[in-house]
Amino acid sequence: MLIELHCHSTWSDGSAAVAEVATRAQAAAPTLMALTDHDTSAGHAELATTIPGAIRACELTCVEDRRAVHVLVYDVAADGRWGEFEALLAAQAAARRDRLRAIAARLFHQGVVLDVEPILAKADGRVVGRPDVAKALVAQGVVATRDEAFDRWLHDGGAADVPLARLSIADGLAAVRAVGARASLAHPHQHGDKGKKLLRRFHKEGLDGVEAYYGRYDAAERDRWLRLADELKLTATGGSDWHGEPTAGLGVEIPDARGQALLAWLGRA
Repeated sequence: MLIELHCHSTWSDGSAAVAEVATRAQAAAPTLMALTDHDTSAGHAELATTIPGAIRACELTCVEDRRAVHVLVYDVAADGRWGEFEALLAAQAAARRDRLRAIAARLFHQGVVLDVEPILAKADGRVVGRPDVAKALVAQGVVATRDEAFDRWLHDGGAADVPLARLSIADGLAAVRAVGARASLAHPHQHGDKGKKLLRRFHKEGLDGVEAYYGRYDAAERDRWLRLADELKLTATGGSDWHGEPTAGLGVEIPDARGQALLAWLGRA
């Protein structure tokens, strides 16, 4: 079974517009499809005009032990309660905009003048972040590359970095449960052994999915997370984490038995 439950568009940090994501999804024809932009589901309505069965979703940014943890959230209730979750996402988006203004203030004290208001105006509701600042610094000729901007000022703890107030995993999962949604830990390998600890700690609070079928996993990495899924009775989810790479495609293959369990978990059986 081909599924795509983790991909991005220009509504967050993807380079492809929703229309291109939809075109690629039509060509690949996955059994399950969701656009999971960071902290927004704004692109879902457009995607659903082309892919009517697409699941409304997002990749929610939480924090645990001062480290970002990404949780894939899927709307399965289809009863209107997702609007409450959208309010939470809107508050997160507002915090991101305020963060860019604070970063600009810190850059000013480093001798760099950057007006972020045009960035925010051009974003038109798109989720914004430090990459937007880096891009603007490159455009101004302050730095040669985005990496240079991060190395000099924008990296975690950098001279112009401003920590973003994040949801805790517990609070994020409480919001997920409140709207009847489903949650899966995205790219668990990024947390090493802590990924297992997170799932053991939070699976009874609603983090009952794990992205075992990830676009960049080899068989050994995939099986590592499948064993944990079986141990904790988690549902194995999957996706490519596509951000617009021209040579990559949408979707990951999963065995039919896992696919049927996933369909049931998402209320699509």
